[in-house]
Amino acid sequence: MVFAGPTIGAKDVQALLPGAIVLPPASQGDIYRSAVQGAKVIGLIDGYFEGVPSVWHKEILWAMEQGTAVFGSASMGALRAAELSGFGMIGVGRIYEAYASGAICDDDEVAVFHSPAELGFAPLSEPMVSIRATVEGAAREGVLDGEQAEAVLQAAKTRFYQQRTWKQILADMPEAPWKDLFSDWIATGTVDAKREDAQEMLVRMAAFPDAKSRAFGEAHEPMERTLAWQELERRIAAQGNTLQDADRQVLDELRLEPERFAAIQAKAALRLLALNEARKAGRQAGRQTILAQINSHRQALGLFRSKELQNWLQENGLTVENYEAELAEAALAGAAVSALQTDLEPHFLAELRQTGAFAGLKSRAAAKQHLVAGNAQPGGASPDADRLQLILWYFETCLKRGVPEDLGAYALSIGLDGTDEFFELIRREFMYHHTGKTQPAPDSGHEAGQDG
Repeated sequence: MVFAGPTIGAKDVQALLPGAIVLPPASQGDIYRSAVQGAKVIGLIDGYFEGVPSVWHKEILWAMEQGTAVFGSASMGALRAAELSGFGMIGVGRIYEAYASGAICDDDEVAVFHSPAELGFAPLSEPMVSIRATVEGAAREGVLDGEQAEAVLQAAKTRFYQQRTWKQILADMPEAPWKDLFSDWIATGTVDAKREDAQEMLVRMAAFPDAKSRAFGEAHEPMERTLAWQELERRIAAQGNTLQDADRQVLDELRLEPERFAAIQAKAALRLLALNEARKAGRQAGRQTILAQINSHRQALGLFRSKELQNWLQENGLTVENYEAELAEAALAGAAVSALQTDLEPHFLAELRQTGAFAGLKSRAAAKQHLVAGNAQPGGASPDADRLQLILWYFETCLKRGVPEDLGAYALSIGLDGTDEFFELIRREFMYHHTGKTQPAPDSGHEAGQDG
């Protein structure tokens, strides 16, 4: 997970860190919430400074205590990394180094005025650290001398961070020949120091955990659970359990159908328990797994076109990010359940007996076994009928759905060891469907053809 906004956009983050979940600038509780949700690596770039409570040092310490690696760079991330690098937070970039060394210390050095989320957090002012880097570049190229460079920095520092634009800064400078030269130079010579540091951090994160760091694989000192910290935990937990009125009304409608409610409740409980198990084990769903889950879901609901998906998202009150997050959880829960298949099998049988489905499935299985034992031929076809035909018949004719892209993964998801077992399963079903479906199952305890 990466918290970013005015410093670098989501597309650029994902270009350097494929599969990254990009979240808006962080506020108090966001790092804690991400760690609770199972994030093993967090990148903090942008965070709120005023108007909204800032990221708390303790939530970063708590995340690292849980085994989460936390990187910081560029903006709020550089500030917090400089303050917490001694505890294991990984700081990256020149801005972090400047804070860590004491070369700069003010929060306003990295603060920017930016547009709201709807407009992409576009920066509307220049951060002081970028102004410093730009002035250094101008001095290095001989556009400014030492005295002139200092004058520009003083004019910029005097201004409130929201008013730091090159237009305002230059307007504050006295008329001089060098001013016009510098004004022309910054048209192409400005340095975006925060963006450069953010890019460097993302490259480091992409290489993690191969990169050596004291945060990786090292235990952290337990953090003191103060009353303020306990209050934060309660508040975040309450927020996580709070439903919108419209969502609560949907659940109220479901409650009017007790059988359906019970079935959905069982699935929801399994999802919750599986996710908790997966997070405890440190599992994460890879980008390819999530994409496969999305493709499977769209196929199952017939959301083949982008417009159909957009309409479905709107009807279900989801953004694209929410949708991907939900399916990432589904993939994670599915993987956790698959890992427990052997332990689950006795409970499957118990559930089948309680629902009254056990006897019917037992009779069906016995009929198939009888066919196999008698080497029956399904409608003239060989038991080793072409696998592709079997696959198409099973998924398209029986299940009325498309063939999964990864049959191996599908086989694992239904508790089989691999595709060979799956093909044997559907071969028996094909034989039963074409030869034995209309025949009674042999009576267990008697040989075939023997009178009862």
